[in-house]
Amino acid sequence: MQKNSGFSLVELMIVIVIIGVLAAVAVPIYNNNVTKAKMSEADATLGSIRTQLRVYYGENGVYPTAASGSYVIGASWNDIKTSEMDGRYFTDSSFTLLSTTTTYTITCANEGILNSDRTLNQAGVLAGGI
Repeated sequence: MQKNSGFSLVELMIVIVIIGVLAAVAVPIYNNNVTKAKMSEADATLGSIRTQLRVYYGENGVYPTAASGSYVIGASWNDIKTSEMDGRYFTDSSFTLLSTTTTYTITCANEGILNSDRTLNQAGVLAGGI
């Protein structure tokens, strides 16, 4: 008798199905984790800008006024230097400020990275990005 070696077609098909199921589960989890990483980078930078605004408020009793779309870099009220806010996904120009003497909203522009702009206001409420 002759001994056959190797895998049968059925065994190979079972392995392919198992790999397909694992991939179908893993890809959405991976994409979700990438989105969370992008939002974490935006949140960390928004928090740094918020700290600068709170320092300004502590020293002056009011927030600096900025028209809608005013860039954070180059503003007289902070000591954030050029390219200090550059990360893997966002750059200095991604962050803008809209503020009055009593309120502010910092925005991280979507730029095709997140589903929408990520914002942080004076109350510490994060919104968007998902």
